Amino acid sequence: MTDRIKVWDGFVRLFHWSLVCLIAGTWLTSDGPKVLHERMGYVIAALIAARVAWGLVGPRHARFTDFVRRPQVVLGYLNDLRHRREKRYLGHNPAGGVMIVALLLTVTGTALTGWLQTTDMFWGSSAMEEVHEALATLILVLVVFHVLGVIVESLRHHENLVLSMLTGLKRPLPQKGQR
Repeated sequence: MTDRIKVWDGFVRLFHWSLVCLIAGTWLTSDGPKVLHERMGYVIAALIAARVAWGLVGPRHARFTDFVRRPQVVLGYLNDLRHRREKRYLGHNPAGGVMIVALLLTVTGTALTGWLQTTDMFWGSSAMEEVHEALATLILVLVVFHVLGVIVESLRHHENLVLSMLTGLKRPLPQKGQR
């Protein structure tokens, strides 16, 4: 592994795998025990807040400025991917950046609607419960696309992205056209 460089810092990796485990846990406890489900939701909300802060001040590849791209750039990347000529990125590619934002927003919305159901205003609100459940289902849909994207990029660029999210290490890019 001497030909690898550190891309994903410890916080990003801990956040990623903690969120995976906690989302799985909230799904498994959606019908109870309620107190465990709620506590995991609060931990998820705290993790999201910490990740947003880290996206502003963390190292290069953790920052939103490194992977949030304009829609034209994302569409261009997807077109290049369709034609099998997409560039390899050291951090997240433009489509991956969209997925991160979509997941962060959806998980935030799910945590928020879950919390709102504990407030006087929305206690027992079937409408809020339906929104919460719809957002939770959307998380699963996004996770499927996220995993498919990881598989496609891993195969296309001959790099185990799951392993890189465990170790933090990736192959360096060639000097020319580095991203």
